[in-house]
Amino acid sequence: MIQPIKRLGQNFLRDPNTIRKIVDSLEASAGDRVIEIGPGTGALTGLLAERFEDFSAIEVDERAVEYLSTQMPNVRVVLGDVLKINWPEMAEGASGGRISVIGNLPYYITSQILFGLLDAAPHIQEAVIMMQYEVAARLVARPRTKEYGILSVAVQLACTPKLLFPVSKNVFYPKPDVRSAIVRLEFQPQPESMPRAPEAGTPATQVDSKLLRRVIRTAFNQRRKTLRNSLSSVLGEFGKNLPDGLESKRAEELSPQDFVELTLYLQETI
Repeated sequence: MIQPIKRLGQNFLRDPNTIRKIVDSLEASAGDRVIEIGPGTGALTGLLAERFEDFSAIEVDERAVEYLSTQMPNVRVVLGDVLKINWPEMAEGASGGRISVIGNLPYYITSQILFGLLDAAPHIQEAVIMMQYEVAARLVARPRTKEYGILSVAVQLACTPKLLFPVSKNVFYPKPDVRSAIVRLEFQPQPESMPRAPEAGTPATQVDSKLLRRVIRTAFNQRRKTLRNSLSSVLGEFGKNLPDGLESKRAEELSPQDFVELTLYLQETI
């Protein structure tokens, strides 16, 4: 058995009931392509390999890759950094051109991994991932709450997030300092590179995704200020004032769809 490395954020699952519950949360069919992020010592890997015919895992730790190759020689484990993975490439040849992702994420790069998955949304069917409980709460947060922020809006525009259940610190080795939770992200089929509006209203198919993300980040980076002040630089660049009713609002008061509408407004040319 390999020893966990702190700088890689390794905390290995040890509880069979928790492992089974996590794998059961994946709704993929037996013939779907499933990819595990960070298998470590293979807590989830064996059960996943039994259930899914088209299964592989991505692991950055050479020791873990070697360990799994001896313990589970029939499982395809790829040595690689998840932050550098080309998800569209991983989905090539998959059923429907989309994959399912599962894993216990290194908590210190959770947001980076999430944004990577969001950018590849057209190629992903679902993701069942473990993360710090507080981050999970942000993913499902609603407007006008302290948890609601950049990650909330970005995730809810790309998919439907659901916080499934908390995970006790006691099922890990070593025991982490933070609480954990399992989240399921359900991605709907969508045109490539087109952000999806999750609510009724103006279609988001014409939205400039880079501008949309910039508007969201700029607004929340000064979340205590009104939008008139927090977005002043962006508004000045486009030579526009905010639409009626938004001047005195703050970022946390806008729904994900409101950010889509605002970005479309900025894109309009007269």
